Amino acid sequence: MGDRDPSVALPDGADPAARSRELRRAHAAFTRDGRVETPVRAVIARSWRRCARARLSPECAPRVELAEAELRPYREEHPLARVMPLFRDLVGAFAAHGAHLLAVCDARGSLLWVEGEPATLRRAEVLGFVPGTRWAESAMGTNAPGTAVAVGEPVQVFGAEHFSRRVHPWTCAAAPVRDPRTGGLLGAVDITGGDGLAHPRSLAFVRAVARAAEDRLALLDAGPPAPRDFLTALGRDEALLVTGDRRVRLGRRHSEIMALLAHHPGGLSGEELAIALYEDESVSAVTLRAEMSRLRTLLGTSAPLSRPYRTARPLDADFTALTRQLAAGAVSAALHPYPGPLLPASTAPGVVRLRRRIEDQARAALIARADAGLLTDWVCSAWGADDPEAWRALAAALPPEGRPAALARVRALDRELGVRPGRRGRPATYPQPARS
Repeated sequence: MGDRDPSVALPDGADPAARSRELRRAHAAFTRDGRVETPVRAVIARSWRRCARARLSPECAPRVELAEAELRPYREEHPLARVMPLFRDLVGAFAAHGAHLLAVCDARGSLLWVEGEPATLRRAEVLGFVPGTRWAESAMGTNAPGTAVAVGEPVQVFGAEHFSRRVHPWTCAAAPVRDPRTGGLLGAVDITGGDGLAHPRSLAFVRAVARAAEDRLALLDAGPPAPRDFLTALGRDEALLVTGDRRVRLGRRHSEIMALLAHHPGGLSGEELAIALYEDESVSAVTLRAEMSRLRTLLGTSAPLSRPYRTARPLDADFTALTRQLAAGAVSAALHPYPGPLLPASTAPGVVRLRRRIEDQARAALIARADAGLLTDWVCSAWGADDPEAWRALAAALPPEGRPAALARVRALDRELGVRPGRRGRPATYPQPARS
């Protein structure tokens, strides 16, 4: 593992065919007994060990995570869509000339775009290297785009360095792309093709393309921000309001007010808002006006207006974005970062109704999607741990060897809930996430 440059898959002067034979022998040794042999590079050895810990099979194959109806809206809204013209300009001619492919994935390793010469695209389609499939390292083993987003560094993968045997005929180089404002990972840009990509120049090239994309995103975001506020209320008892350059943590009642106004951009009358806020219907209008007065003092010019009560500026929220994505069919995009129910500790009638509506929509989409990864995330959460229908859907989505534990959990929950065999039940309430 002593290459002069550990980031380069094929050192200068090395014979690709001889190197391929060495790597195939090393791959066979690792998958047989876990032993890493030369000439496996350190970055590849670490990736192989992660694959082994994840119990991946070297025969693993990609699966579709984003169906076409779901992929299109998700792709259009993804930040990297804004730099696809740049990727095509910089990588397109290079890829076409060398019969390579340009691929772009999101931060989870799901392929969003795969473009290139038609014959190479057909070969990639047989492999399953197509938009909508998940090539995360945790799903497909060592591969350039998946490993690049896993480690946050540019990666070159040559032949049998790929963990999945079906990918051994290919070579790829990928570099992560980050949000220039936050530093958060957006995804990766990748070039995939033949042995020629094992050259050091391909890794330097894809790294430069990623940096150019980040520069372009920074330029696109350099203009004045739109005067739009944002409310974060999922999984939180006290919402966070971003208004202009201020971040305001709201109290319980103010969180409920702003959530209801975000859900009703046209506004609510005083009577409608009071009914939505207070369990005790006898609460006087004076109480609501006093609460709104305190909110105005807190928010100043960003405070809600009255007659009807409405937000002073356009207000978006994490829960409205989630419901838009679910309505568009982008289930994976909506639920992968799902932090929990809306204001889980709130007992305000309007918030309770809205929370149940969002939860029912998310849960129905999740079960219909039948994605083992998303279902696992749900049942391992505080709000989904006691959901027998989700556990049942997970058992159906898992391979046979993974089903017994999920089915055992279903039976245990059915006993706890008093559900007779053959009948399906659902808990009336879910445990609340920890307060933030």
